[in-house]
Amino acid sequence: MSQNQTQSSGMLLFAILLAVFVVPSSISGTAIALPSISADMDASLSTLQWVVNAFNLMFACFTLFWGTLADSYGRKKAFLLGAGIYTAASVASMLAPNALFLDVARAFAGIGGAAIFSCGSAILIAQFEGSKRTQAFAFFGTTAGIGITLGPTISGFILDFINWRAIFAVHAVVLTMVLLLATAIPKDAVSSKKFSFDTAGTVLFIASLMLFMLTLVQGAQWGWTNAKTLLLLATSIVFAIGFYLYELRIDNPMLNFDLLKNRTFVGLILIPVVASVIFVTLLTYYPSYLTGVMQLTPSKAGLMMISLTLPVLFCPILAGKIVSRGISARLVLFISLVSFIAGGIILAVTSQPGSELWSLAIPLLLIGIGMGLSAGLVDGVALSSVDPSQAGMAAGLLNTLRLGSEALAVALYASLLTSYLTDSLPSLFAQFHPSASQMSDWVSAIASGNLATPLKDITDSNLLTAIINQYHDAFIYVLNILNVATVALCFYIAWLLLNKHRAEQGISANENS
Repeated sequence: MSQNQTQSSGMLLFAILLAVFVVPSSISGTAIALPSISADMDASLSTLQWVVNAFNLMFACFTLFWGTLADSYGRKKAFLLGAGIYTAASVASMLAPNALFLDVARAFAGIGGAAIFSCGSAILIAQFEGSKRTQAFAFFGTTAGIGITLGPTISGFILDFINWRAIFAVHAVVLTMVLLLATAIPKDAVSSKKFSFDTAGTVLFIASLMLFMLTLVQGAQWGWTNAKTLLLLATSIVFAIGFYLYELRIDNPMLNFDLLKNRTFVGLILIPVVASVIFVTLLTYYPSYLTGVMQLTPSKAGLMMISLTLPVLFCPILAGKIVSRGISARLVLFISLVSFIAGGIILAVTSQPGSELWSLAIPLLLIGIGMGLSAGLVDGVALSSVDPSQAGMAAGLLNTLRLGSEALAVALYASLLTSYLTDSLPSLFAQFHPSASQMSDWVSAIASGNLATPLKDITDSNLLTAIINQYHDAFIYVLNILNVATVALCFYIAWLLLNKHRAEQGISANENS
């Protein structure tokens, strides 16, 4: 490779990684700004939640759309279009006059973020081969991990020194740089056939996923057996069935279901689901356990969480180097699955009120290693297992499954924890004869991690200890369910990958004979 080609490849990779950094840092960093946004705009709680939810919802809905568009329209064009949408949405977020306007702007940012991940992955597949591809996806995973880890810290500093609007201004500036650097991305060849996009399939898919995500978000507020929740779920299922039946009938489907016949691909794209179940849920909710049950200050809880997030910074690069030296990528991924299982089980065993922090740091580190070893590596291996002409569609499916499973896992955790506490806490508080509204307020506060809230109304020296024990029991109950799901998924993934591997060996042996 000539020096000019090397420089061009480096610039291409840098442009994509810069964009990739913005997306997860926006997801993890925007939440910290919600109190400031609320104070500035006097927004209601439900409206405020959609500042984050609108982004996640649109990201999940449009990843497959962008992947398919990239294969048909051109990866570079689709990437630039998505980055442009994200840039404009960031400017709109910065200038938002009210919370509703901000919600809409964040929804468009989610659409652009989906393009960055789907089309960025497809570009890397097209432009890099062999060990270079492995290294590129290792950087991809590391950058996403840095964004997740540093997003809240960066946003916190911006909030302290400027204001919440400056957070979105930074996103706009960085993405403008991406658009300028993206000239290094070469034009990719697309099919000479007349472009024909699966509009009906796209609408059915987005409608189905959007309604399902709305069910998860609103179900916690309305109640899971509420008629409106059940209607949303039923409508989502109807659209999903319609999407499946329609895609089987057309020549240019948004999702070619032959992809799902590829057992290697299916096994690999389920690995991010495992990460969602055990890593993302802890990333989201374990700080509440640390401040509530372990009675750590927020700053100490943040330092403790480094045990979970630090491996995501260096393990993707480590995995890339290991694979480039001849170690099987599949073996590294199996090690990541074992690390997920071991970390979750050890955390359930060692977690107790008053536990030594080092005993909790070890399982968190193991779970973080599982995430770090698989992040980035699994994308490259999974997309390499499909036909290059379907790389965009495959990348879209991978990222749709990744973000969709994250939303589902986080909603499941919150639902299980709240349900457990709703059943167990009333008997604890019955002796104090609270009103129904007061009981509801206490349970809601404790479920959100504010364990000391009832102490404002009750003077009982033993009450906090009892509440801590109840919250701990609820956490262990949920963690055990997550561990069961993790183990089941890991065994299913191993079955898919090992059986496929044996079949390939059998074919090879027959050919040699």
